[in-house]
Amino acid sequence: MRRPSVEAVHNAIHVVLSDTKHYETSLNYAVNYCRAAIGMGPEALRVQCLYILNNLSSWRHEKAQEVRQTLQAYSKP
Repeated sequence: MRRPSVEAVHNAIHVVLSDTKHYETSLNYAVNYCRAAIGMGPEALRVQCLYILNNLSSWRHEKAQEVRQTLQAYSKP
């Protein structure tokens, strides 16, 4: 998979942020990392994707796999 655009990453982050019913459980820390990522430049966003990914391991959502793939592809150097 080629590196996604910043816009694609922001769209993936918005999917995470839209899942408010899991904020207190599986998205505990990921929510804060996602909120911080919205205003970051490309390199800082790449690093922030790693933090987000580390906190999505137990998240279940219909688009979870797609979100993870987008964040993983963007976070590669």
